[in-house]
Amino acid sequence: MKKTIKVLIVDDEPSILMSLEFLMKKEGYSVFIARDGSEALEIIEKEVPSIILLDIMMPHVDGYEVCRLIKESIRFQHIKIVFLSAKNKEADIEKGYLTGADLYVSKPFSTRTLVAKINTLALGIVSN
Repeated sequence: MKKTIKVLIVDDEPSILMSLEFLMKKEGYSVFIARDGSEALEIIEKEVPSIILLDIMMPHVDGYEVCRLIKESIRFQHIKIVFLSAKNKEADIEKGYLTGADLYVSKPFSTRTLVAKINTLALGIVSN
């Protein structure tokens, strides 16, 4: 069932990309990776993922902008967005939710907790 759920991981930090890719594949998701916001937008256009794990501070197009573009698009607004960010001030988190995030997880994060939250989001997708 999870194989049909596409997860896009967007981060400019290679070690985070690799560990999250491993975790999501281990959970049985179909995984795509992008190293910046521009690359993410190209993949979203082609693959239409169900869930995006999105860093905020990235070169070219930041996570806030990627989220805004997704949520403004009728074609993509159903996509669940999870911000993963070192920006953990109340104002940053609030901005993330106002931009349209479904979840905001501060770095560093517990991988076990993150996986549980992603699985909960995925359950909502499968049951719809």
